[in-house]
Amino acid sequence: MTPEGQLNAVARSVRRCRRCRLWRSRARAVPGEGAARARIVFIGEAPGRAEDESGRPFQGMAGREFDQLLRRAGLRREDIFVTGVNKCRPPGNRRPRRDEMDACRRAHLDRQLAAIAPRLVVLMGGVAVEAMLGRPRLRGVLGRVVERDGRRYFVTYHPAAAMRFPAAGRSARRHFARLPAVSARAR
Repeated sequence: MTPEGQLNAVARSVRRCRRCRLWRSRARAVPGEGAARARIVFIGEAPGRAEDESGRPFQGMAGREFDQLLRRAGLRREDIFVTGVNKCRPPGNRRPRRDEMDACRRAHLDRQLAAIAPRLVVLMGGVAVEAMLGRPRLRGVLGRVVERDGRRYFVTYHPAAAMRFPAAGRSARRHFARLPAVSARAR
């Protein structure tokens, strides 16, 4: 099956998924979107209200910040793949629980990464770092490339944090500006 076909199969699976409690509170599942042969995959946390309403990742204010950060890196959404650790919005926009992250990662996210086989995976925020690297904090990996299980991860702040906290925003802008060079080295 082609990468496109594999991603479509995962998206169908996401929309039918009931592996954790989050399906009960979602309006729409958000499988992710972008290029099936993307060199870079961006992983955030979980859908917020705007994403839950639209079924698309990184909408609303955080989506606008994400788009600005992408432009800083000279990237377009059409050339990347963007998704979340979790594909359903947690109630009250709470942080996903560990069992919810694990269920979604095994059922969907790992399959997406296998289909795309990106050069680089950008982990945006603590939830993505915890789910993919098993680390509870950004400290020690922020702005760095981490190799794990044959894959290269680059760690930065979540766009929502970049909007809210000036220091995080400055760091995120620096990190995104480095992405072309970091991606070129990830072969």
